[in-house]
Amino acid sequence: MPKLHVTTSVNGEPVEFLCEPYETMLDALRGQLGLTGSKEGCASGDCGACSITLDGRLICSCLMLAAEAEGHEIRTIEGMAKGEKLHPLQQKFLEHAALQCGICTSGMLVASEALLARNSNPTEEEVRFWLAGNLCRCTGYDKIVRAVMETAAEMREMRP
Repeated sequence: MPKLHVTTSVNGEPVEFLCEPYETMLDALRGQLGLTGSKEGCASGDCGACSITLDGRLICSCLMLAAEAEGHEIRTIEGMAKGEKLHPLQQKFLEHAALQCGICTSGMLVASEALLARNSNPTEEEVRFWLAGNLCRCTGYDKIVRAVMETAAEMREMRP
């Protein structure tokens, strides 16, 4: 079967690649595009380690076919920092030691960014609910939730 040509946007940059019809977006990101921040944890959409956004909607890239990216905007963990300047969420994750082994970290950050884009003032319950699809076996979530809550507060203060 011939490969499919996909034209899309990844982290604000136009991208073209070839993929097999059965290839997942996660495989295309990590393979052809060399963006290895999204991790494969379960390959069944249960862990959130491969979380990305598709046109602003949070999805598991292991459940999306790469060919479905045609004409859409993909954002990955690699698109969060601006050069050497970390996104406020990334900075807070470091300050709170909200990571350990790192497998879930990129998915947690992408999911947290998607939450704050929709809700700039989430309650702790809302943060925990939003991140429920991202499994972490190391941290116990408390440091992650605190980092998201503090980032939300600081981002609200920075707005005019």
